[in-house]
Amino acid sequence: MKIVTVNISLQELQEMAPHFFEDMVKGVVDVEQRILAVDAELHADLESLLLEKGSKQEHLWGINLYPFLEGDDFLEFDSMINIRPAQNNRSRSVENVEIQAQIKTIINQIIENNAA
Repeated sequence: MKIVTVNISLQELQEMAPHFFEDMVKGVVDVEQRILAVDAELHADLESLLLEKGSKQEHLWGINLYPFLEGDDFLEFDSMINIRPAQNNRSRSVENVEIQAQIKTIINQIIENNAA
């Protein structure tokens, strides 16, 4: 597991993909601190890591990154940790389009050579 606070290369994500999945890297974004945790079998493990480092639950959102794909196929808003009825998010997806936009911006700033 790794917390990315500045940058990570697309190549590094591509190298991580086979660790747990063939073509995907799970990630959790802290939209308040603008950081990303990656490279675990479960989003919950990444969430726990960020919580231990001071993140707040309400700012953490699970995503999947497909480093061998581009555009809309690169980023997927799908994780069990996203199910939060108290925050009006009742599905595995990130339903709030403003939060989706924040996540996309953070991902585009953190991941170098990203074509998303």
